[in-house]
Amino acid sequence: MGLLLLGDGVCGAECGVNADVEKHLELGKKLLAAGQLADALSQFHAAVDGDPDNYIAYYRRATVFLAMGKSKAALPDLTKVIELKMDFTAARLQRGHLLLKQGKLDEAEDDFKKVLKSNPSENEEKEAQAQLIKSDEMQRLHSQALDAFESSDYTAAITFLDKILEVCVWDAELRELRAECFIKEGEPRKAISDLKAASKLKNDNTEAFYKISTLYYQLGDHELSLSEVRECLKLDQDHKRCFAHYKQVKKLNKLIESAEELIRDGRYTEATSKYESVMKTEPSVSEYTIRSKERICHCYSKDEKPVEAIRVCSEVLQMEPDNVNALKDRAEAYLIEEMYDEAIQDYETAQEHNENDQQIREGLEKAQRLLKQSQKRDYYKILGVKRNAKKQEIIKAYRKLALQWHPDNFQNEEEKKKAEKKFIDIAAAKEVLSDPEMRKKFDDGEDPLDAETQQGGGGNPFHRSWNSWQGFNPFSSGGPFRFKFHFN
Repeated sequence: MGLLLLGDGVCGAECGVNADVEKHLELGKKLLAAGQLADALSQFHAAVDGDPDNYIAYYRRATVFLAMGKSKAALPDLTKVIELKMDFTAARLQRGHLLLKQGKLDEAEDDFKKVLKSNPSENEEKEAQAQLIKSDEMQRLHSQALDAFESSDYTAAITFLDKILEVCVWDAELRELRAECFIKEGEPRKAISDLKAASKLKNDNTEAFYKISTLYYQLGDHELSLSEVRECLKLDQDHKRCFAHYKQVKKLNKLIESAEELIRDGRYTEATSKYESVMKTEPSVSEYTIRSKERICHCYSKDEKPVEAIRVCSEVLQMEPDNVNALKDRAEAYLIEEMYDEAIQDYETAQEHNENDQQIREGLEKAQRLLKQSQKRDYYKILGVKRNAKKQEIIKAYRKLALQWHPDNFQNEEEKKKAEKKFIDIAAAKEVLSDPEMRKKFDDGEDPLDAETQQGGGGNPFHRSWNSWQGFNPFSSGGPFRFKFHFN
């Protein structure tokens, strides 16, 4: 409903205003019309001070408060207007609107009914009747919402509360009730939104701040949790639950801040230890375990401890397959381990979720270059022999490395993968360098096992897979060794 601005004629001698009050009212009216709300408010403050029984001054000040979005301040002024002039229907109608928005349905209905009994204008009568119908509908929805909540039908309760809160937008209790429903339905962020509104609508709402803090804590946002619990303690420093929660959050926050500072300083081992302490400090909230492992994975990767990095990053990715940070860090670890296919796969998965990340793009390009380079193998380096080595030296080097890197010697899956790749390369090197014709081709700059370098060869380079060596005896050139192969 629009707000009523009364002219000078309404007041006159009846109001008993003196010249100064009249001047303040007139000037305030002009400033209000010009949209200069703060200046208008000052004039109406002065008018109220000059004549505390002037209902027009209160009404005009309420008008400014409403224009400034300060409904709480407007309500007492409207009440004062009604006390001073019982038949002022515009003020009563306006107060009814505010009470309806606050969810004070009985009080709002009382105002609307009194408007209808006080010889209202045609528009005021229509407005009051419409608001009564709306208020009656809110009463019905409120009853249905409470019944649904008591029956643990939280989805239905939310539906009813959504409709009520479209009208009763300033009702703190209804927002708190809907927040409880959201919590039960596993939607904590929506609950936080309602509780934040409730903390502003209701004075000294320590309970709302406590709940917001605990919800942020459960979500793993320790900084916002700390900020909200401090707001609770500002209102009541002796609040037991807020104080106990504050101590826990502060301890956790301190550990995390310390760990991040160590990471910035490149002190990765110490940072890892701090994050292990975080997991011990809060074992019951999974979010802190996941985030701690994510950062430990990062530390191992940056500290060039690839085996540990791959292990921890993989644990994170089992819980969060789309975790871009863990994918990037594991990819870097794979590069150190020369596991280029795996690195490329991780970078490509990360890029699907964050295509504009320059670090991912550069990492992927690097992995692809390294893969291509690795496909042009130096068989002499693989076996650790000189280019003029005799066949006997090549066989001896091969036997030693084949024993060392046979996959059956490794239990850990990641280490076994690495061993398989090494073993394939070792076997390929022995095959090429122990065959005079193949060795000559290699010495001439042509890899006899690389399709890309063969005459008429097209397509992509290939590697022999682990299973392609089934039945191959690495010690078939004679000698005392016989090796039994096991394949999954």
